[in-house]
Amino acid sequence: MITVIQTTCNYEPTPLGIDTPQPVFGWALATEEPGIMQTHYRIQVSRDVRFNMLLWDSRWVKSSRSQGISYDGPSLRGRQRYYYRIAVRTNRKEESPWSETSWFETAFINEPWPALFIAIDENQQETFSRPQYLRRVFTLDSVPKNARLYVTALGLYEVYLNGKRVGDAYFTPGWTSYEKRLQYQTYEVGPLLRAGTNVVALILANGWYRGYLTWFNESALYGENLAASLCLFGSPGDSTPLVTTDAQWEWTWGPLEYAELYHGERYDARQEIPQWFTDAAYQGSKGACRVTQTPLCKLVAQAGPLVKKQETLKPIAFFVTPRGERVLDFGQNLTGWVRFTVTGASGSRVVLCHAEVLDKDGNFYTENLRKAKNTIEYVCRGEGEETFEARFSFQGFRYVQVVEWPGEISPESFTAQVLHSDMRETLEFFCSNPMLNQLHHNIQWGWKGNSLDVPTDCPQRDERLGWTGDAQVFVGTASYLRDVRSFFRKWLADLALDQLPNGGMPFVIPDVLSRAKSQDPNFKGAHSSTGWGDAAVICPWTLYERYGDRELLKKQYPSMKQWVEYIRSVARGGLLWRDGFHFGDWVALDAKEGSYFGATPNDLVATAFYAYSVYLLALAAQVLGYKTDARRYQALHEAIVRAFQKEFITPNGRLVSPTQTAHILVLVFNLAPEKHRKRILEDLVAILGQSNNHLTTGFLGTPFILKALSEHGRTDLAYKLLLQQDYPSWLYQITKGATTIWEHWDGIKPDGSFWSPEMNSFNHYAYGAVGQWMYETLGGLRFTHDEEGHPLCLIAPQPGGGITQSMVQYHSVYGSITVSWRCKGNILNLEVTLPPNVQGLLRWPGKKIRSVNPWPLHKSGWLKLREPQKSDSVLELQMSSGRYTLVGEI
Repeated sequence: MITVIQTTCNYEPTPLGIDTPQPVFGWALATEEPGIMQTHYRIQVSRDVRFNMLLWDSRWVKSSRSQGISYDGPSLRGRQRYYYRIAVRTNRKEESPWSETSWFETAFINEPWPALFIAIDENQQETFSRPQYLRRVFTLDSVPKNARLYVTALGLYEVYLNGKRVGDAYFTPGWTSYEKRLQYQTYEVGPLLRAGTNVVALILANGWYRGYLTWFNESALYGENLAASLCLFGSPGDSTPLVTTDAQWEWTWGPLEYAELYHGERYDARQEIPQWFTDAAYQGSKGACRVTQTPLCKLVAQAGPLVKKQETLKPIAFFVTPRGERVLDFGQNLTGWVRFTVTGASGSRVVLCHAEVLDKDGNFYTENLRKAKNTIEYVCRGEGEETFEARFSFQGFRYVQVVEWPGEISPESFTAQVLHSDMRETLEFFCSNPMLNQLHHNIQWGWKGNSLDVPTDCPQRDERLGWTGDAQVFVGTASYLRDVRSFFRKWLADLALDQLPNGGMPFVIPDVLSRAKSQDPNFKGAHSSTGWGDAAVICPWTLYERYGDRELLKKQYPSMKQWVEYIRSVARGGLLWRDGFHFGDWVALDAKEGSYFGATPNDLVATAFYAYSVYLLALAAQVLGYKTDARRYQALHEAIVRAFQKEFITPNGRLVSPTQTAHILVLVFNLAPEKHRKRILEDLVAILGQSNNHLTTGFLGTPFILKALSEHGRTDLAYKLLLQQDYPSWLYQITKGATTIWEHWDGIKPDGSFWSPEMNSFNHYAYGAVGQWMYETLGGLRFTHDEEGHPLCLIAPQPGGGITQSMVQYHSVYGSITVSWRCKGNILNLEVTLPPNVQGLLRWPGKKIRSVNPWPLHKSGWLKLREPQKSDSVLELQMSSGRYTLVGEI
């Protein structure tokens, strides 16, 4: 029996508060029967749970697609709940029952935001970084069970109803291109209301909007004043709100005296005012709020996953350093904050400082944080046990120095709270090499630590920005680790909004650097670096490969095209990109002494990425049915490749640049004539030999180096690079105790000293892009979609490096896919599981397949040998859904 499971609307099972007029649906199939493919689908959307008020019935649509299916019914109304269900037919002439009924709820669609923005009296702002406490008392005749609260702010907010915190999200309303769009959140709040008098309260903090940002430590980059807007409706469809933000709100100061994202928080529990949140008669306000100008930007519903607490960690050790510092070790570099419980006299203090590493003598080390203070201060109320945790700042840390603490310190009093955007975990990986398992762990935690609302470069120092280069090199790995569709959908929307009128691209998204009053002299006024701006093309295409969502690709296509056309406008003859500022192969080890810029010439790197982006744009145009664009950009790609070959490759096949990265990019982007690829590979091998088979690559070469080798017959050398344990290598970091990925290969040098504190993050996910090679080549599971949007799993493990066992399980949007293998001598045992509706192509990495279990006849159509095909001496088999065990020789 076939059933429809994992139904989603806009990538969520039951999204509350969407404003897209055409939401997209998705689902997976469940059955024990092998070889199942969907042939038709049917979607119904109704105004009622029994589907008596049917709004849209797609009828039976002949299609195998089960992701990114757009609503195509009558216009949706704002603030309404709709119910949906899905059924399918299969290649076995079987029709599923309806899926379990699910729902989605719209927010404001084609209707104005009904609330004013309010702020405190500007003349009474005592402290720039002090959070503001706002509230409004209102009365209800009865309790509305289906009440909805819609909230946004210029700044960060927490909202309370009758003393209870609303929702479990943090850092709302999130970081967007504030001058262009501002998110609002929707909450179900019926259980928090009561008949009679109610109190709704807000706490506002600077956050990204007004707080200190960038290494220039500048504030108010988006605006000078905090403001908030809120409206409460008795039920989703009501026409008139019960309460909104207006001039009847009042404000005061509270116990939270200071809050900044980089610097931490200061809280004086002696100033707590619980009555502010619950007591309508409380008289402690500083005055009335004022109605302020409504921002000109567009208000949009929550677009990505909310930031939430994900897990907790207890200290694994408590010790005193040689300098006498009292330090807690949580055993893991993480992003979040510490929750603690303390008992102390009134006025006694707790002061906590945070750090990623200890120095070579075992002392607490914070120089790499630069201007970021990462400090929490708490003043005790003095009434028994008191518990505190931050709310408007986050820290990147493994170690916590207890600078001040009343009485004896007990490690049990502390818990680390891990926070990041709430994305479903989708990958499990294991192999017989423990250090590679630790590397996978470090890659996972690097992504967790840098996915707090935007894909940041690092979570600890005075930066924490959405660098485009980091995002594009890691998106392939990120999309295996987590379901990142809505996370990147939100970020890419801001990328398109912040794109320059000429198609150029800022270095960070949201584009806060261009707003800074100071400018780094290294790239003052610059933009559109190769490998950074290419995130506009690489990220959307990678998400299409992983999820098959045409709608996201279609939405980003104009931005993709504008980026390519920008490059063409500045390239010599439209073909060679030789001018402008470029980070190039950033922090490569072949850079000159004291420089961050790698040795590979910028014009070679820029033209290579130009060719790659044009190639991907042509593919995207083909997928979307833009045939004229597809032909045009395919021709442009061919012209760029010819110009590249003429400029950078000699007639005998030698590259003009003898660097690892130059050879890597030429190989992976297919920029060399076929007759010269062998020589270029041999030259790369020779260059690697000069460094004793160690990396000298930076941000743009490292993600591709193992791919360049394994795709050209040197998987053995790829494993040698991967498994190196001395500097520089991925595993070297592990020998130094790393639990995340470092920014520099030698963040901690062999003698225990550090790279320059000016730029030395120990949680910087870019080099974790090696994860994609580990899962796809070592593990043998590569998941993609063809040009028609059909899901395809390429199963092609390449055992090596002395590794005898591997397991990769990818919980795709279609169901779980598993590739597991064991080697003993020259015998390979391979187990594969494919869910319904997913085709597989197995490439056997050896000479002979001895057995396949089960082995049905060809007429079954779900497993067959592509007789007599061989490709590079690799046997190929086509597979459909089911479970298989194969044994053969390698």
